[in-house]
Amino acid sequence: MRTLWKGAVSFGLVNIPIKMYVATERKDIKFNYLHKECMSPIKYQKYCSNCDKEINNEEIVRGYEYQKGNYVIMNEEDFEKIPLENTKTIDILDFVELNEVDPIYFDKTYYLEPSEGGDKAYSLLVEAMRETSKVAIAKVIIRSKQTLAALRIKDNVLIMETIFYPDEIRSPASLNLGVDKEKLHDNEIKMAVSLIKNLSTNFQPEKYENEHRKALWEVIEAKIVGKEVVAPTPDVEQGNVVDLMEALKASVKLAEENNQEDKKEKTTKKKTKKKAKTGS
Repeated sequence: MRTLWKGAVSFGLVNIPIKMYVATERKDIKFNYLHKECMSPIKYQKYCSNCDKEINNEEIVRGYEYQKGNYVIMNEEDFEKIPLENTKTIDILDFVELNEVDPIYFDKTYYLEPSEGGDKAYSLLVEAMRETSKVAIAKVIIRSKQTLAALRIKDNVLIMETIFYPDEIRSPASLNLGVDKEKLHDNEIKMAVSLIKNLSTNFQPEKYENEHRKALWEVIEAKIVGKEVVAPTPDVEQGNVVDLMEALKASVKLAEENNQEDKKEKTTKKKTKKKAKTGS
């Protein structure tokens, strides 16, 4: 992995030199836009409509529109004048419970690796955070932008999640939030709770797959070798479900049947493994 950022994690009087790496990557299948007539890639040009000409990066400046059609220009010197204490330190402010941080705040994930001289302090912080089951809330400046961050432990690795500031979270006040709880029947709630319990399991990320990406790749491979791509047969359209209770009952029954099948399958696998070990 390529090092994205070098700096230090700071809390109290402890300073841990670290290197930062991007922890996630998109696996989306990317397409190029081509000219239909000659199959040449389409180029995107920076064009000034007022001067009627293409311009290069050296001619571009950043402007903030404070009124319609009026801009204040910001250059690199202006950004350097912003009073920021330290651009190479992840400053820990507080330690909190992870379940207190709503997932809506999380943005991007980074791995933090100890740099030379930081191994012991890094391991000490990891172990202390593991024993207390706490995550750290910190501030960090990455690429001239200050952001909040949450530091947590996963597989003995110190991970940093950049998080949004409260004023960056949009209010849901204008959304339709359904009916009042008083309008729900007790039996409906019990059925819904029963359905959730039947569908509850431990989180196993490896069992989930991007089915759309897989199907898309199969279509691409088929077209590469010149095979005819056959569209799947569409599912039979289901009628509108009028009775919510009947739908819940049917869902609960289906979930229970699936659970029983899963248990039988696990029992069969255990017996097979036992036979293989004993040879009988």
